[in-house]
Amino acid sequence: MTLADNSPRSLIGRITKGVGGNYWVLASCGTSGVTLGKEFVCQARGLFRKQEITPLVGDFVEFSVVDEAQATGFLQKILPRANTLIRPKVANVDQVVVVCAVRPAINMHMLDAFLISCEKQDVNAILCINKIELEPDSAGQSYKEVLKMYEMAGYIALGVSAKAGLGLDALRELLAGKVSIFAGASGVGKSSILNALYPNLALETGGLSEKIGRGKHTTRHTSLVQVGSDSFVVDSPGFTSLNIDHIPKNEIQDYYPEFDDYKYECYYVGCNHITEHDCAVKEQVGLTIHPVRYEQYRVFMK
Repeated sequence: MTLADNSPRSLIGRITKGVGGNYWVLASCGTSGVTLGKEFVCQARGLFRKQEITPLVGDFVEFSVVDEAQATGFLQKILPRANTLIRPKVANVDQVVVVCAVRPAINMHMLDAFLISCEKQDVNAILCINKIELEPDSAGQSYKEVLKMYEMAGYIALGVSAKAGLGLDALRELLAGKVSIFAGASGVGKSSILNALYPNLALETGGLSEKIGRGKHTTRHTSLVQVGSDSFVVDSPGFTSLNIDHIPKNEIQDYYPEFDDYKYECYYVGCNHITEHDCAVKEQVGLTIHPVRYEQYRVFMK
C-alpha cells in the first residue's frame, strides 16, 4: 500500500549498503505509520549528482517513503558526517579493526599505511591478527612479536583464530556498542571472523589462491550489519595494495603515536627524525619505539 499523499513521509535512517545507484536504508526515526528498523531501498535525487555528492555506507540520511509495502523511497539529504574513511569508502564509524593474518605473511608496509590513514582521519584502530593456529608464519615471524610491536605504539592488538575460536570473546567485547569496520587485505579472514563472532551473518568466505598466494575476494560490496541493539559491523572488500601518497611528507610523523612524547624534545624545530643529530625520537628507537616501526617510518619518508 502506498502512503496517502497527506501522510508524513520524511524519515531518518542509515545507509547499510549501496549497489548500482540503489541504497538500502535502515529507518531509525520518523513518523508514525512507518515501521522503524525496517529497511528501504532508495534512489538518490538528481541533486546529489549535480552537487557531486556520493552517498556512503554509514551515512545518516533523510529520506522519503514512496511505497511502504514495497519498502522503496528517495534519498533527500545526507546529514553531517562525523568522519569519512577513504578506503574502504564508509562514513560515521567508531573504530577500524585492521585485520591481517599469519598466512599470507603480514605485509608490514600496508599495515602501517592503513594505521597512518586511520590516524589522519582520527578514527581509532584495533589490530587483529587472524589464523594464529598457523603460527609461525611463512616468513618465520611470530605473531606475538608483531602484537608486542603495536602495543608499544599504543594500539590495542590481539590475536584470534576464526577457525579454532581463539580470542573471539575479547574481540566481541571491543565491538559492543560501536560501529566497527573490518578492513584489510583479501584472504586474511575478515568475513570468517565475523561469521565466528556472529554465526547468523552467514557471510560468504574464501581462502588463498594457490596460484598466486593471495586472498580471493569474497565480499563484493561494503555493507553495514546490525549485530546488537547498539552494535554494527561493516564488512568490506579486501585489497592488495594501499598507498598514502595523499598525505604530505611533513605530516607523517604526526600519525606515529609512539613519537608523541618525544618529537617536541628534539634539538631542531621541525626535526624529521631521520638524519638530524640530538633527535629525541631516534634516541628512543629500541627502547620505547620499536626498530621495525621506525624503519617503516623511514621508508614512508623516502
